[in-house]
Amino acid sequence: MENDLISAVRLQLFHFNEQIERERKNSFMMQRWGVKVALGLMAMCLAGYILGPPLYWHLIEGFAAAVTRSSSPYSSSCPPCNCDCDSHPLLSIPRGSMIRPYRKKRSQHISSPIRKFGLSNASFTECAKHDPEVGEDTEKNLEELLSEELKLRGIEGVENQRRADTALLEAKKLTSQYMKEADKCNSGMETCEAAREKADAALVAQKRLSATWETRAHEMGWKDTFGKSHSQSQGGLDTM
Repeated sequence: MENDLISAVRLQLFHFNEQIERERKNSFMMQRWGVKVALGLMAMCLAGYILGPPLYWHLIEGFAAAVTRSSSPYSSSCPPCNCDCDSHPLLSIPRGSMIRPYRKKRSQHISSPIRKFGLSNASFTECAKHDPEVGEDTEKNLEELLSEELKLRGIEGVENQRRADTALLEAKKLTSQYMKEADKCNSGMETCEAAREKADAALVAQKRLSATWETRAHEMGWKDTFGKSHSQSQGGLDTM
């Protein structure tokens, strides 16, 4: 009876140790995966935060340079325009139509209003030299358009900064969450380890008690016939 109890306790301890090892491996893999994901997200956020604005402005400048190169042969082949500043106005586009359509597309990519409406033509500046009033109006319109463009670029920069900060906060939240899960797994492993140590100590104490009682029984003339028959039956099963 005591041998069966000892074997049952040993079997339970074996299964308990296997379960502890599995939990330890699973928690270790989860912790490694969480740390890798958190580091990857932080690296992506930092890369976007650092490299995003320079790449954006570099692409905008490259696109503008490509547009000017593609339009330069046509402008160089055209003869100089002889405009009559007194008979034709310098800017035929109304002031409101130059600014309002540009305000509606704040969320899109910034395109220079000066290039959009063709205000950088040399003929306009030549005509403005002969008419001081028109030159002053042109300068005012250009200043307003430039200030509007600078405002829009500032707004877009603030928006990009806000998005980068939001992504960084999300990465920090994920990191803290994974760290909490790792702490929980570590505490669970410590609890299981303490329970295993207690079970080992109880098993050792039970073995000592069983050995003591068995020694006393042998001293009083008890013979282990049950153990012999049990071993013989196991030997017969092994031979079969």
